[in-house]
Amino acid sequence: MAGPQQAPHLHLAELTASQFLDVWRHFDADGNGYIEGKELENFFQELESARKGSGVDSRKDHLGDKMKEFMHKYDKNADGKIEMAELAQILPTEENFLLCFRQHVGSSSEFMEAWRRYDTDRSGYIEANELKGFLSDLLKKANRPYDEPKLQEYTQTILRMFDMNGDGKLGLSEMSR
Repeated sequence: MAGPQQAPHLHLAELTASQFLDVWRHFDADGNGYIEGKELENFFQELESARKGSGVDSRKDHLGDKMKEFMHKYDKNADGKIEMAELAQILPTEENFLLCFRQHVGSSSEFMEAWRRYDTDRSGYIEANELKGFLSDLLKKANRPYDEPKLQEYTQTILRMFDMNGDGKLGLSEMSR
């Protein structure tokens, strides 16, 4: 006899970087870089539904009260929106490479320093091979083990996330997102 069905990802199975991006894109329907308004309501309702399906006790509080409590806990900058880095803390994402990426280029001066260091051909763009070098160094700095396929996946995921015009490289405005 088969065992009980496990609820997707909220049963503590880690999402790959690519799966995380799919979840992000699903909820950030307008592509503005935030889950807010109706998107946030949809996210919260699906989260609550998944929690109930996985057997997590969901109190009978009013949905609005639950959302307030949730936002107080996860909306770190209290702007009323969920950013990608905040979502990465909510969902069990493998190795949390997105947070690692964000922490490495946290300030604008660090960002510009990283940009100059990895735009090795001074083209004004970070091409896939330069991005791969950046991510490799970032993972080494964070003492996170990786192999070539994982590094390739991370590189492609970052490109899918930020390469808005689909040219296979990141311009300064795309990277700063």
